[in-house]
Amino acid sequence: MLLISGATGFIGRRLLRRLQDEGRPARLLLRPGRATPALPPGQTFQVTLTSLRDRRGVRAALAGVEAVIHLAGGGWSATSGYDLDEEVEGTEVLAQEARAAGVRRMVYLSHLGAAPNSAYPGLRAKGLAEQAVRKMGPAHTILRTSVVFGAQDHFTVPLARLIRFSPGFFLLPGDGQVQIQPLWVEDLVSALLWSLDLERTENGTFEIGGPEYFTFRQVVEVIMATLGVHRALVPTRQPYLRMGARVLERLLRQPPVTTLWLDYLAVHRMADLDTLPQVFGLQPARLEDCLGYLRKKRKGAGRKGRLARGSSDNGRSGNP
Repeated sequence: MLLISGATGFIGRRLLRRLQDEGRPARLLLRPGRATPALPPGQTFQVTLTSLRDRRGVRAALAGVEAVIHLAGGGWSATSGYDLDEEVEGTEVLAQEARAAGVRRMVYLSHLGAAPNSAYPGLRAKGLAEQAVRKMGPAHTILRTSVVFGAQDHFTVPLARLIRFSPGFFLLPGDGQVQIQPLWVEDLVSALLWSLDLERTENGTFEIGGPEYFTFRQVVEVIMATLGVHRALVPTRQPYLRMGARVLERLLRQPPVTTLWLDYLAVHRMADLDTLPQVFGLQPARLEDCLGYLRKKRKGAGRKGRLARGSSDNGRSGNP
């Protein structure tokens, strides 16, 4: 049995689809709340409702579990209202209880730049959570990822929305030259699952990203080309963008830009290009090959046409 935290997020939903396709049993650890969990339709998994801070609830969720994939808090665009302290404390509880329950492997999803002394709150929380996994947990694998993209993501989709509705220009953070390494979500899902069984990933921390380095300006240009639109790109100082992001966070439930989003773009976020091929035997997909989901659907297209295009755009296997 596999226990998954954070299964309702962008990456978690993709992971559940893969598990369903492969017929692998899983139990989902979900935080209690008023909102209905955003799980993929037509799938059946065991569910445990508990906070990660609830030690007895976590202990019960781990009964009969062989491995854990800890995704909670894995979304890099979490709003400033996200409880980063809860992520650290919850990871400590999950790691301790997983070790006590005899779990053989715990996989933790982190970010490039994670460090306990980071100046950025989200990356500092990730660094502290990593420490907890190493010191308190069972055999583990930590994956520090670059920005992850795919349909319904928190990176390309908000960018595309901002570009579409920008009045002839688009504000770039700084000069737009910060470098990133977009990683296709299906490739990340493959790495998460394969980490459970690869001996060479045991007790290791791996920094992974896509097969190409881009400046943020180049990413925006690729998305504009995909959308078939053009906007003038205007370099903008980070403090001004952060003020705007704070306003959006107060006004909107799901703002397209957040302060943590801008933190990620403050410095270069790159990993070795060879890690996925050499460690996981996986050749990651190129950004431009997987952005079909951003294109507007043709008016009047029938259900059959929509399904066909969705399969073509998003059905790429994580097994290249």
